[in-house]
Amino acid sequence: IMKAARDALAKNKTLYTHALGLLELRQAICDFYFLEYGVSITPDQVLVSTGTSPALLFAMLAILDPDDEVILSNPRYPCYQNFILAAGGKTREVRTYPEDGFQYRPKDIKKKLSSRTKAIMINSPSNPTGIVMTEEQLQNVAQFDKQYIISDEIYHGLVYKDRAHSILEFTDKAFVINGFSKLYAMTGWRLGYCIFPREFSSVMQRIHQNFMISANGFIQWAGIAALTKAQKDVAGMVRIYDERRRYMLSRLQDMGFIIHVEPTGAFYVFADARRFCRDSYKEAFRITEEVKVGVTPGIDFGSGGEGFLRFSYANSLENIKEGLNRLESYLKKRR
Repeated sequence: IMKAARDALAKNKTLYTHALGLLELRQAICDFYFLEYGVSITPDQVLVSTGTSPALLFAMLAILDPDDEVILSNPRYPCYQNFILAAGGKTREVRTYPEDGFQYRPKDIKKKLSSRTKAIMINSPSNPTGIVMTEEQLQNVAQFDKQYIISDEIYHGLVYKDRAHSILEFTDKAFVINGFSKLYAMTGWRLGYCIFPREFSSVMQRIHQNFMISANGFIQWAGIAALTKAQKDVAGMVRIYDERRRYMLSRLQDMGFIIHVEPTGAFYVFADARRFCRDSYKEAFRITEEVKVGVTPGIDFGSGGEGFLRFSYANSLENIKEGLNRLESYLKKRR
């Protein structure tokens, strides 16, 4: 990946690209989705942007008229609602529950639908829960064929049992958000993309051209290398993540945290800490202050996350062990 970027710079591949992105990269994304999920898309259905956040914002701008609604789960990644509001839309929250792995119950979605509901947002593997949606769960969401499904698939590839399915396997009325930050450890490179229904090609191109002109040219060449040449490195990284995941799960459960459904994707554990605390914000702050271990309060992800703490294993096993040792000592002192 780094060599591809250096080569692109050496060859002065630093000019603006097509507003949708390099054709070669868009074709590589199409090939990737066909090989991974068996779905056929064309380069005119792909927008390459500077990370997944702009791609998601532009999707919202394309879909929503003022006061249109988007269904969101509670808990969920907290930035989603900001993109919806920035596009002039409104959020409709659907409460999800630990025993379901914080996945939607179709009957609860139906209760929130209105004539203004344009889209349903999903995220699998999930931040904050690390849960991977099953085929049945994806089919349950895809059945709402009057709404677009917006699927955040940024953690695809970081899956430790079975595999993740793309929403495009179940419906073509979907916007898929994906990128290179997580699977290829390219967070600072800022490279992501959106896959969309073909009828949105012109509007997505116009929006992106006005806001961004194009994503960085030489970094797009690095993206091609990631998709076509990094499989061995990715496989090794996934094995390392899985080792950390299993270790963290075991230690947290030994300490008394409850894991309602095993997280098998991303690099998060959303642990039920209600036996230790009721105010997750105060507890996370206290842990950070007293033992210098960073955890994220569940309330950050919505009211449905209160009483939970999110742990990340995107760190070395050595540091994870040290952090969990400190956490265990902290909990023993409080008992």
